Amino acid sequence: MSARSDATNTPPSKTMTQRALDTVERVGNSVPHPVVIFLILIAIVLVLSHLLYMLGASVTYQVINPDTHKIETATSAANSLLTADGIRHIYTRLVPNLMGFTAVGLLIVAMMGVGVAEEAGLINALIRKLVAVSPSWALVYIVAFVGILSSIAADAGYVVLIPLAGAAFLSVGRHPLAGLAVGFAAVAGAFTVNMIIKPLDAVLTEITNDAIHMVNPTTSLDLTANVSFSIASVLVLTIVIALINNRIIEPRLGAYQAEKTANTQPDGEQLSADESRGLRYSAFALLGVVILFLLLTVPSGAPLRNPTTGVLIGNSPFMNGLIGVIMVLFLATGIAYGIGAKTVNSSTAVIAAMTKAVASLSGTILLFVVISQFVDYFNYSNIPTLMALTMADVLKSANIGTLWLLVGFIIVVMILDFVFTPAIAKWAIFAPVFVPVFVQLNVDPAAVLAAYRVGDSPINAITPLNAYFAMVVGFAQIYDKKAGVGTVVALMLPYTLWMAIIWTVLFVVWYLLGLPWGL
Repeated sequence: MSARSDATNTPPSKTMTQRALDTVERVGNSVPHPVVIFLILIAIVLVLSHLLYMLGASVTYQVINPDTHKIETATSAANSLLTADGIRHIYTRLVPNLMGFTAVGLLIVAMMGVGVAEEAGLINALIRKLVAVSPSWALVYIVAFVGILSSIAADAGYVVLIPLAGAAFLSVGRHPLAGLAVGFAAVAGAFTVNMIIKPLDAVLTEITNDAIHMVNPTTSLDLTANVSFSIASVLVLTIVIALINNRIIEPRLGAYQAEKTANTQPDGEQLSADESRGLRYSAFALLGVVILFLLLTVPSGAPLRNPTTGVLIGNSPFMNGLIGVIMVLFLATGIAYGIGAKTVNSSTAVIAAMTKAVASLSGTILLFVVISQFVDYFNYSNIPTLMALTMADVLKSANIGTLWLLVGFIIVVMILDFVFTPAIAKWAIFAPVFVPVFVQLNVDPAAVLAAYRVGDSPINAITPLNAYFAMVVGFAQIYDKKAGVGTVVALMLPYTLWMAIIWTVLFVVWYLLGLPWGL
């Protein structure tokens, strides 16, 4: 009897994958605080930039100016941050670097609305309502699908969807770190695809067309050039993310043992009469916000349409300012819910909620101060451009078939994404290098753009150079005080590997079958 009891209480042995991920987490968590990591990286860039400057490293290439869409011949030489010019740059750029770091403003603006909705109890009630009306197994698919589609609002998914995913998982008794991982994998790992045309598509398409015109002025892509492949990618990646969570991530994490608190665990699934009334009020507020923005966007000549072309989807004030829509949406529905549920009784309470939300970002803003300096110094040194062009030259000179050249292109983009994450900046460099080559090989330019989408996204979920990576570490520490960089890397590594593999296979199958890339 005792032997059987001992066998029953013995924890199941870990798989090889789980042991490997535990090692990654242990090693990763032994590194210093992210602020210290980026200070070390800044020191490395200082030394490396001067070394390359002393060696006279430079490259001459053709690049597409994203603002003028003209092809320019440029020469990039390594700039030292330890010369007189470099020191002046460091000295004068401290504040401009932070103010020009988009993530800071986006995070603060979004949290002003989200903070009110959270403090009023709307987020809690919505999660519980979702749990009550949908089966538990569907939650991971819903989070993955919505996370991928959140890229329509640029980076807002990082700020809004990821923490909500953690809370949603916790509400159904699943590990909140798994929820954060699903949200992060969806938002970051599939950032370049969507079922809807978004502003990024317009920029990438224009850069691609400029590169095509270098060798064939009569051929151009339109905004729908990758729509079919993007839709298929969204569906496939949703399934991949859900399966990785169910078969690798949650089994490794096990049951969540932390004590339940009012802020992290909803008290039951049933809503009170006040909460139900609050949801009805928030629904009315949602309808009001929708009507308001329909009036601002739908009529011809509406103020949020492009004043020159009249377009709404693509390069328009509406699409470029979607974070404002998100803030107003959460603010209006949060206030309405608070009034209905009697959790908000004055304007002072609303302002206090906004203040509390912004105050909670202090640690993240400090980190962004350091990250913004690193990004600026790294770009000033021209090291990313030197790396990109060197890797591009190696790939171009490879004597391999067209399909393998496309696959090699995907791999090169993935490797570079570890240190050079901006999607538009990378494509501005790569497009004039690779698009003409593939056009001359009779490859559809839409296929080249699709290959770039595949290569640009998965690594976003594991590179600490992603501006929001440290923020996700902060979200993880809400549920596990010991969580660190290694925790997040270990969570995200299976997603990155399998998304990169499956997505590349999807691309290869699509190419071999000759399926249309767009509409």
